[in-house]
Amino acid sequence: MTKIDIFSGFLGAGKTTLIKKLIADGYKGEKLVLIENEFGEIGIDGGFMQDAGVEVTEMNSGCICCSLVGDFGEALKKVLTDYAPDRILIEPSGVGKLSDVIKAVKGIDAEDAALNAYTTVVDAGKCKMYMKNFGEFFNDQVENANCIILSHTDKLSDDKREKCIELIREHNSDAVIVATAWDKLSGKEILDAMEKENTLEAELKKMEDEEKCPVCGHHHHDEHHHEHSHEQCCEHHHDHDEHCHCDEHHHDHDEHCHCDEHHHDHDEHCHCDEHHHDHDEHCHCGEHHHDHDEHCHCGEHHHHHADEVFTSWGKETTAKFSKDKIKNCLEALEDFETYGTILRAKGIVEGDDGKWIHFDYIPSEADVRDGSAAVMGRICVIGSGIKEDALAELFK
Repeated sequence: MTKIDIFSGFLGAGKTTLIKKLIADGYKGEKLVLIENEFGEIGIDGGFMQDAGVEVTEMNSGCICCSLVGDFGEALKKVLTDYAPDRILIEPSGVGKLSDVIKAVKGIDAEDAALNAYTTVVDAGKCKMYMKNFGEFFNDQVENANCIILSHTDKLSDDKREKCIELIREHNSDAVIVATAWDKLSGKEILDAMEKENTLEAELKKMEDEEKCPVCGHHHHDEHHHEHSHEQCCEHHHDHDEHCHCDEHHHDHDEHCHCDEHHHDHDEHCHCDEHHHDHDEHCHCGEHHHDHDEHCHCGEHHHHHADEVFTSWGKETTAKFSKDKIKNCLEALEDFETYGTILRAKGIVEGDDGKWIHFDYIPSEADVRDGSAAVMGRICVIGSGIKEDALAELFK
């Protein structure tokens, strides 16, 4: 299957420079074809791309998203037929609308090709001006991207870079944003961001998965009262009738049951997710003999799902930190009254000395070290009863 990557961006944003970087160390080993569309009669970027071993199809009498939609479709089919590449890179005109380019690609009836990434390069220093003066085109490029890569960030103050990100987020709250200067990132790191392999959401998901029991898929922390072995935690031996919807933990008991495990009988239409059951006179299932209504919260015998007990919090940041600041933040996480019960934290942030800081935390143990740059600073936390506002204030 051929992947199709679209590189949008206003005039002079740096699309070609980005593609060169990706070809150098992001797309290594892949057979590539670049389809360019210069706005004007003469293409100027094809030469060096061919020197890098990349086939170039130039279309110079108009823009991909208007008069050349038909020609674009034919060009794409020809590329697929003649070259069978691993990946096609599409670089439309800087004044083209990304939404139209995406529509044109999706309109191509090609079973052996799939739209992979649609990236917009934004000159961080000109973002506000372009939004004001060329909003119809510039905003379309921002709003329809799944990854936005800022260029020329090394020329901006931290405050101006942050304001640029805020403007972008007003138009696109979901896209991955690469805010780090390109010379601090490898092409592979940028490609991972484009393909959403390296995002805040992916990192939080990874952390949550790391905390789960590999056998039963649950979290086993003190708050769960799960002091059972892996052999026990997934085995609920009991009989179910044909209509039982009991989430794997219901079973029948004899009249002298003393098993502490929320046992009860089920009728043929049992929907016992709420743990409704009656107790006979000999039942000792937790010392609380009563009938349960749908609002019962009677304690120790409820089987909670992980997301009922554990929550995650994360933020992306362009703020710069010192190692001492990070160490102090991690020490502060021991204050469960202020921040909740924090079980795990990790992150990558830019240091105030120009280096990047990597850190990991579990209760009473923290590791702060130098590491490689990231596309943007990122902090992830998992715990119980997390107090998000306090965490945001701590890591600002």
